[in-house]
Amino acid sequence: MHAIVISEPGTADVLSWSEVPDPVPGPGEVLVDVAATAVNRADIAQREGNYPPPPGASEYPGLECSGRIAALGPGAEGAGWAVGDEVCGLLSGGGYAERVAVPVGQLLRVPSGVSLVEAAALPEAAATVWSNVFMVGRLGSGETLLVHGGGSGIGTFAIQLAHARGNRVIVTAGSPEKLERCRELGADAGIDYRQEDFVTRVKEETGGAGADVILDIMGGSHLDRNVRSLAVGGRLTIIGLMGGRKAELDLGRMLVKRLSVHATTLRSRPLDEKAAIVAGVAEHVWPLVDEGVIRPIVDQTISLPQAADAHRIMESSTHVGKIVLSV
Repeated sequence: MHAIVISEPGTADVLSWSEVPDPVPGPGEVLVDVAATAVNRADIAQREGNYPPPPGASEYPGLECSGRIAALGPGAEGAGWAVGDEVCGLLSGGGYAERVAVPVGQLLRVPSGVSLVEAAALPEAAATVWSNVFMVGRLGSGETLLVHGGGSGIGTFAIQLAHARGNRVIVTAGSPEKLERCRELGADAGIDYRQEDFVTRVKEETGGAGADVILDIMGGSHLDRNVRSLAVGGRLTIIGLMGGRKAELDLGRMLVKRLSVHATTLRSRPLDEKAAIVAGVAEHVWPLVDEGVIRPIVDQTISLPQAADAHRIMESSTHVGKIVLSV
């Protein structure tokens, strides 16, 4: 088969479409003929040498895919999947390839009304948002969610899911155009982080109370302001470190307001934890996708051999939603 290979850490130029050995599905895995994958910030970090795959994972980038099951590995026969089924899946790596082995617990059916290629834009965002906003963050009915990077793949999915579940959603984004797209998806308020102080605006939008849950991709640069933006009993969930990995934390403010801070990654979690997250997505999120209440937001689709171009687009931050790579 062919896959995108990272020749050495570096810019997008180190990505090449190369012939490599076919994967062999192990126990409890299926082999998927990939139709499409999608670009995530983690792929760029891996390309730069800052986010290596966990032990045992494919060395090729790609944390999600869609396609058709080509073969069942040992022990996968009784999991409810058959050769030829159209699926999408959550991966620890290997999506940037013509074939990939996927644990059966990380497979999802392609939702109604969603094309096979579009489905590649769903698994990573759905699993990230469900696990961090609702499982870890415990966003409850009527509560307010603040999403940083509302125009991203994660952000556009979080807006739709929280809005569908009756939550108030506030987003930050870097341009009026992105904020308008976020409002179209269900955001109640938008903050241009280049022009406005989000702490002040969040307080204004919530009558001084603050956000109940914050989904953050920035890390260190936003830590103090995020804590100041939380309501009493608020929960901060950090899923990215684009703004650095270190910052001071005001524990006094946390004690008084009874706050909690969580930082999680999805890729390196044990198989059983990922399977539980995917099962939650199948039960609570997929019906909303079937109904068209949530839809994959695809900025553009690019041929997989041109993955370097897709990385450059993501690094420019001009996109809204997902950049999909089709095989």
